[in-house]
Amino acid sequence: MADLREYPHLPDGFVFGASTASYQVEGAVDEDGRGPSVWDRFCAEPGRIADGSSGAVACDHYHRYPEDVALMKGLGLDAYRFSISWSRIQPEGRGRANAAGLAFYDRLLDELLESGIAPMATLFHWDLPQPLEDDGGWLNRETAERFAEYATLVGMRFADRVAHWVPVNEPNVVTMLGYGLGRHAPGKRLMFDALPAAHHLLLGHGRAVQALRAVNGKSIGTATNHTPVLAASDSAEDKEAAASYATLWNRLFSDPVLRGSYPVGFDALMPGPVEDDLRTIGTPVDFYGVNYYNPTRVAGPSTPAPPEAPERLDGLPFVVLPVEGYPRTDFGWPVVPGGLRDLLVMMEHEYDGLLPPVFVTENGCAYDDAPDAAGRVDDRRRIEYLDGHLRAVGEAIAAGVDVRGYFTWSLLDNFEWAEGYTKRFGLVHVDFETQRRTPKDSYAWFARMVAENRTSPEG
Repeated sequence: MADLREYPHLPDGFVFGASTASYQVEGAVDEDGRGPSVWDRFCAEPGRIADGSSGAVACDHYHRYPEDVALMKGLGLDAYRFSISWSRIQPEGRGRANAAGLAFYDRLLDELLESGIAPMATLFHWDLPQPLEDDGGWLNRETAERFAEYATLVGMRFADRVAHWVPVNEPNVVTMLGYGLGRHAPGKRLMFDALPAAHHLLLGHGRAVQALRAVNGKSIGTATNHTPVLAASDSAEDKEAAASYATLWNRLFSDPVLRGSYPVGFDALMPGPVEDDLRTIGTPVDFYGVNYYNPTRVAGPSTPAPPEAPERLDGLPFVVLPVEGYPRTDFGWPVVPGGLRDLLVMMEHEYDGLLPPVFVTENGCAYDDAPDAAGRVDDRRRIEYLDGHLRAVGEAIAAGVDVRGYFTWSLLDNFEWAEGYTKRFGLVHVDFETQRRTPKDSYAWFARMVAENRTSPEG
């Protein structure tokens, strides 16, 4: 383990940031004209959320954003990645913009800029307006067109202040967990019939890139969840299964953006006009955002599913197995910093000459560390996690990958989707009864690490 008295050093100009998402932190779901999103509906369905909760209040960031921006300033952040609630801007998912919704993000952007923090705005972080889902959601091509209109409205208002844009967060997670397996909103279990959602999410990305460029949006990229895929053995079946998983989770979403094409065979499975759409999806981006949490170990379909698997998914050409030999977070995810290095180097090699500058747009860990009697939150495991992954980024840079920044997930403990409030990712502990914020030991470590990088010869 690295000596935690010595901080990771990244190159001069490297961007240090933190990330959140609107539904996970804002609350105020019924205020100032916001309309319902798919997550409001999903949370209202019994059994969907582990603790029966919702994001109705969450971290109350809608009212407490000045306190949260002050916490960012205390960290010394260069940038803050947040998402804009589509339902705040267009409660019906179409039509004129809601003035009160725009005004909230005006206030947030101005507060960030006054604190010297560059905003990175995500347009869609999973909270689709419910009226659009009622019309088919991302299975409906029209949603991509409505998304482009929304991007235009937001870009016209905020392009003068947003430093970086992310149109769609993790289209693979929305497709697989939201439309394929039903574990996230909107809760559909379509398996491979969810592929039209993947196509329309990618088309929405491309249309939004074009819309933002048309209103002078700067630095437009992605934030896609990626995982290194490990075959469970050297058997032909396991290797084939690992390749299938890597294609479905990684390349199905990165190839269209970076190559302008689908992996072999997938174009025939997508709604058309595929060739025309791929030209839009492949509109060049200014950066590629990678969200990394852990590698994935895969075996062939003849392998029995492990006991901890939520269910046996018949019809899939692979079985996901635990990655053994590493400590685990409270989510059960293996802590493998080297996987981030390997992923970045692999992408640089695989997309030789096509990969733009990279931001690590999410990386973090869930540990349920609470304040002690003195009010201190000792979360040394998170410090070790951050230290290891930042060093892995440095190793990827040394290997030739142009990584420009790192955004940890997350600034605050928040509503963690289907897990409710049972998983805590924040540098800041949130008491969800009182909304009291308590910076953890990892907060202090991150602030010192950023300061050290700004004063050391390396950074």
